[in-house]
Order: sequence, then C-alpha cells, then structure tokens
Amino acid sequence: MAQGEVVIVGSGLGGLACGVILAKEGFHVTVLEKNNQIGGMLQTFTRDKVIFDTGIHYVGGLDKGQNLHRIFSYLGIMEKLKLRKMDDDFFDGVAIGHDPVIYKYAQGYDNFIRVMTSYFPEEVDAINAYCDKIISICLKFPVYNLEPGGYTDADLSNTTDTQAYLESITSNQKLITVLAGTSLLYAGEPNKTPLHVHALIINHYIESSWKFINGGGQIARLLSREITSRGGRILKHVHVKELQESGGKLVYAECDKGEKYYGDVFISNAHPIKTLEMANSDLIRNAYRSRLESLDNTVSVFYVNVVLKKDTVKYQNHNLYVLEQNDPWCAINYTSENWPQGFAVFYNAVSRETEYTDGVTIMAYMRFNDVKEWGDTYNTVDFESSRGDTYETFKAAKAETLFRAVENRLPGFRGAIRSYTAATPLTARDYIGTGDGSLYGFAKDYRNPLKTMLSPKTKIPNLFLTGQNVNLHGVLGVSLSSIVTCGQVLGTDYIIDKIRNA
Repeated sequence: MAQGEVVIVGSGLGGLACGVILAKEGFHVTVLEKNNQIGGMLQTFTRDKVIFDTGIHYVGGLDKGQNLHRIFSYLGIMEKLKLRKMDDDFFDGVAIGHDPVIYKYAQGYDNFIRVMTSYFPEEVDAINAYCDKIISICLKFPVYNLEPGGYTDADLSNTTDTQAYLESITSNQKLITVLAGTSLLYAGEPNKTPLHVHALIINHYIESSWKFINGGGQIARLLSREITSRGGRILKHVHVKELQESGGKLVYAECDKGEKYYGDVFISNAHPIKTLEMANSDLIRNAYRSRLESLDNTVSVFYVNVVLKKDTVKYQNHNLYVLEQNDPWCAINYTSENWPQGFAVFYNAVSRETEYTDGVTIMAYMRFNDVKEWGDTYNTVDFESSRGDTYETFKAAKAETLFRAVENRLPGFRGAIRSYTAATPLTARDYIGTGDGSLYGFAKDYRNPLKTMLSPKTKIPNLFLTGQNVNLHGVLGVSLSSIVTCGQVLGTDYIIDKIRNA
C-alpha cells in the first residue's frame, strides 16, 4: 500500500539507503541528483580503462552476522556485491619514518592482539586494555549493534580524546603511533578527536575488512535498482535550489530549471548547511543556523589515482599508511614546507587477476586554504571549466612531491607509473557539495561531543537530514545514519527489527 511521496535530495549512500528503506515500506521515492553519476563518495571513474574509487577504498563489518552485513542483507544487496576479503593477518599496515618495520593490523581481536604483541611483547597489558576499551565503547551504541534503543546510551559528556586515552595506557610512543596510525580514516586530531569516534571506526575494520572488486560504485548501482524495482525513480542532472515551505511543512523541491517535485516527506543527503540554504524557512531558527556555521569541518585531501604499467606492481591485499614521524597526528599537522607528513596507499582489487594490480590510489591530507586562490572556479563533468595553468602546475608539483615520498617507502614505484590523475579539495567540493571539500563532514570534539551529533530531525516537521554529518561517517556510519533518519518516519526499533529478521 502506498504510504506517500518521499523526495530525497542527493544520491549519496545515505540518500540511496533511505530510499530503499522507505520504498520497501510502500513509499514512492524520488531521488534528485545534481551530478551525472549517482553515489556521492561511492562514485567511480575510469582512466586508461582502469577503474578508480573516489572515496570508498575498503570497508569493514561484512562477515556474516556483523553489522554492515546485516544492513546490506536487509537492503537487498549483500549477496550481489563483488568483494575480496583482505588478508587475515594484514589488512592495514603502519610505517613510521625510517623504521623498516611495517606494523600490521590483523582481523579479529584475538588475532589483532597476537600480531600486535609480536612487535611490542612488553606492552601486552596495554594492547589488551586497548582492545577491551574499544569493544566496551562500541557496546554502548545500540543502533551500531543493531539493538533497540537510541543512537547512544553512552554518557558522552565524560568522553576523552583519543590521544589522551592512548597516553594513559602506555608510555611507548611507537605503540601509540601504531594504534592511531590509521587516523586518516576519521581525520583524527590530537587533543580533539573523541575516543568513541576512533573506537566505532576501528572496531568494524578489526572485525573484518574487505575490498570492492572493480570499485565501490556497485553499492550505488545495486541500491538504485532496489529503489526503481519498487516503483521509485532516480533523476540525474537535477540541481535542487529551494525547498519550499508552506503552512508549516515542506511542499516541494524546486530545481534550477524550474521543475518542482512535490512530496510528503523530504530527506536531504546534502551537507546540513547547504540544506538550510535551500530551506529558507522561518521555522529554522537563526541560532540553529549559526550553530552549524560555527562548527569546524574535517580536513580535505589530495588524491592521486595512478594507472600502472602492466605487470609492474604486485597486488597487495592490504593498505599502507605511512607517517614521516613517530607521531600519529603528524600528517594532519603538515606545513607548506614539509608536506606530506603522511599518506595512505590503496591497491585496486581487480577481478581478472590477483598477482598484479592495474592501479593505486595515494591519499594525503590537504587543507582548503592550499587551493583557495582557485576557490571561485567550478569544474565537473556536467560543468567543465578550466581552473587555469597555475592550478595544473600546482597539482603536478604536489603529485611529484607525493611520488617521491612513496618511492622512499616503495622503491621502484615511480618507474611503474603509466599515467595519473590528481584531485584536490576543490574536486571534492564540486562533486560532493561540501563548502570546503571536507573529507568526513563536521569534525567531532570530545570537549563538546553532543554539539556535532546532529539529530536527523529539523524544525520543519517533514524535513530530515541524513549522511555522514548525522552521527558517524564512512560506509557503516552513513548506513546507520539512514536507519536513524528513516526511524523518524517509521520508528527506529521497527527498522532494527526488520534488519535483524532479514
């Protein structure tokens, strides 16, 4: 039975997952996407016949019975995904300065402890305490565990920051650096990032880690089919300019070409600040707008997607995080003179063979200020525009600097490059729609954790938020946010029960 019209702004993972949940319950769903390709950070692209991900390079929690596996099963896509499980004893590696050792993260907590204590046998108590703490924190978040209850039953007012906690369990600086060495996953900052953010992200990778064969864009394609198979529609090249309110609720979304899409429920997968700009309503108080505008966004990134010469680089079934100093936060604290202080290397998982890879993605932090001089330019597939020769020169210089850093850790890499494509915070801004190309939305702060935990509800009763700014980022975090968002319409416990019985 039809439940009503749902209009979803943005086809990122949050928007598509909300679309499937509500379509399964009989709503007629319309998803409006401004770009040529759906998926947001799930998008893929091809260079020289090599497929690259824009943002999703691996994912956790996909073993049977784990949280993301259960969510994807409920959404109808789990059995259709093309996946490769990463190495049990080595899914992530942390390399530090001139230390030749690559410190391996292993899947499963017993395995993780075994491998980590092989490097730090004198720190077995600290490593066990760390794992116990991560697990105990995660148990306090009911929705994370697909249990009835609110998003969190934890007393976040008493949370600590990740750095302070690690320093409380060990004085071994190298162990601290290793345990926080993959902080690029959540744009971790010293004296700021809450321990629960670190815990919720790291936990599901330790539980199990997977790569998408030929890219994560398959998630978006499969979710879109679930929506359209239930009578929904996904419209591309539709740029929403205004969410029109009348009589105390939203009535329609108006687009740049004048089209109007009417609905009973509206969900925005756009950045909350962009959403408020579209919803020019007196129901949204200025104090709320000011609060959101005062929040810091997480840092952005510089990507280089490298097409490799045939049979030159063997496929590695793990990722590599490199830090130039024995300091887990050095990468985010770079200067213009010493950039990059850290980077990550992700190997393409291709279906046709496993010995060699055809491409790698290298990622390093980059602040929006570094590209601010081109900030008034805009360039996407739909609206192609040159940023000028100085911008191209800037990208080429940064790419070469990054290649030299990679060569120091992976000798021979530079000679294996066939071609490459570089992307800056401007690319992320233009395609994803964040004002400064933010990697993970609003930055969380342990000193005021509730300030950045946005409710999906707004003061407009039929307008809801979803996506990485609602509670947690990443594939798992955004999938959970879609449950919390749709819970405002259907009841969160109702959806959880559906997922548990899927």
